[in-house]
Amino acid sequence: MSAFSSAHSFHIPVMGIAFSIDAPYRVAPYGIHSVISLVDDILIENMREHYSRLFELPFQPIGQGEEDFRARRITAYLDLMDRLVKKKFEDLKKSALEAGEEIRKFMELLPDRSTLRRELQDILSQPAELGEKIQAWLHEHLPMGRIDVNIMTKLDRINFRGREALPVEYNDAHAALRGFAQSGVDGAVVLSAGMNPRLYGYIEQFSDFFPDEAGYIRKKIILKVSDYRSAIIQSKFLAKKGLWVSEFRVESGLNCGGHAFASDGYLMGPILEEFKAQREELSDSQWAVCSAAWEKKDRLIPRKAPAILFTAQGGVGTADEHSMLLDYYELDSVGWGTPFLTCPEVTVVDPATRDMLFKAREEDLYLSDVSPLGVPFNNIRNNSKDLERDQRIAEGRPGSACPNKFIELNTELTEKPVCRASRQYQHLKIRELEASGLKGSDLQKAVDKVTEVSCICVGLGTPAYLEKGLDTKRIGPGVSICPGPNMAYFDRRTTLREMADHIYGRASVISREDRPHMFIKELGLYVSYLKNKIAEHHETVTEKQAGYLESFRENLRSGIAYYRDFFNRVDKYVQDRRQEIQKELQDADIKLSRLFIAKSSSEVSRTD
Repeated sequence: MSAFSSAHSFHIPVMGIAFSIDAPYRVAPYGIHSVISLVDDILIENMREHYSRLFELPFQPIGQGEEDFRARRITAYLDLMDRLVKKKFEDLKKSALEAGEEIRKFMELLPDRSTLRRELQDILSQPAELGEKIQAWLHEHLPMGRIDVNIMTKLDRINFRGREALPVEYNDAHAALRGFAQSGVDGAVVLSAGMNPRLYGYIEQFSDFFPDEAGYIRKKIILKVSDYRSAIIQSKFLAKKGLWVSEFRVESGLNCGGHAFASDGYLMGPILEEFKAQREELSDSQWAVCSAAWEKKDRLIPRKAPAILFTAQGGVGTADEHSMLLDYYELDSVGWGTPFLTCPEVTVVDPATRDMLFKAREEDLYLSDVSPLGVPFNNIRNNSKDLERDQRIAEGRPGSACPNKFIELNTELTEKPVCRASRQYQHLKIRELEASGLKGSDLQKAVDKVTEVSCICVGLGTPAYLEKGLDTKRIGPGVSICPGPNMAYFDRRTTLREMADHIYGRASVISREDRPHMFIKELGLYVSYLKNKIAEHHETVTEKQAGYLESFRENLRSGIAYYRDFFNRVDKYVQDRRQEIQKELQDADIKLSRLFIAKSSSEVSRTD
């Protein structure tokens, strides 16, 4: 069975730092692909120790003082995950001879229309004496889920030995890539958060990223993108180096979890329509450029172009939406992230935070400025990490001790990079503001903007320490969590079986009847986002800014026009809600028309 095959039409994207840190062990034996974050090698090392102790395997720690410790930690953890997943998968297949629970669970998770499900039912009905034949069939046809990894390309912190900067290959993202490349995993690296040319150039040093004669690539590249233009630019850059992009993973700009990389008003439906129309051209272009690069580099040229998948994620929440993305937009898989935060079988979330998620409503989930990266970050009000931050502010000691240092990227006030959530940066920045001449509420507003930034690189990893009973003395117990707006509609604990039944339309885990369609929800988020941007700039808007905001609005209007036509043509995906959706589109258009974009600083912005 090809490692590129999948038993399911959904995958589990990376979630935060900890939430999917061991998801492959939990779901890969059932044929489900999932993604591990490679941000936090400290957590990864602790997880490796935890699983080694749990399964009584030898454990040799890799200390921070050792050569290339970050890459080596990542390699060791991925190899351990690979070993444990394969063992669990083999045990699952062996259970078929005893009509075991695990092989039956594998079958029952599959979609009803799956050919594999029907064939598996037939093979499991065979008499036990045909055990050898059954095992041979399972070995050939049953696919294991992939162990994929995620690298945020911009989290490429320079590392130091003393005061001397180490070579670029020891930067965080470079070391993470090397850790994955040197592992025994047959999987994919998801490159997210935009292009990092130096990192992309580094990939070609590892032969596993190149195809064999049959077009098989052991280490695949997945680009997470927000629009077609980004996909073209990044894939061409990689193709010129002979690096094939095996999957384009489109994510909603705002209707997602984690960091929100808002587009310039381009909505998900029109973006997916463009991918649908251009996918053949994208494949042909990549083949032509890669072939030329392989020839120039004297590398093997496969007999045919390697496969390319097109997938999407961000805000999907019903079986109808899942089917719409697969059938109309011809996607190969759909990412389900936030809804799986309700599922302890799949995600790592401590009990207190999971209970908070169940109770969250629309007003509790908001786009915040807590991220040290300066990128909008999906947040939930009153999470324990932000409460820790607020307590330090009240005590007159804003900022974090910065124990992990993964976002030490800012050199605005220091020669050596520091994190904007750190006590050092916030102390220096507040002193600068106090000396700037700002007074009263203007000064307080500026200070609040500085101190709002929270230590998310620690907080997003803490749930794993809490769930596994690991020591939190160094990092503290505060948890950051970054669900998408979709969380408001998933309000109870679920099992993997229940989530699979929900995705495939066999049952529903949503009790509310007022959940908007994923496209309408995203549109509403963008209208609110534009309204806030206009309010930010109304006193100091430049002609260039006004032009950008107007272009943003026109892009949203184009998206609304697309949806009006789309929902008239594809009624089967919304059943009896077409009139309601058309009314919601009209209301959004009216809201846009009422947003007043000032053309000079003397004009006033009026919004409703």
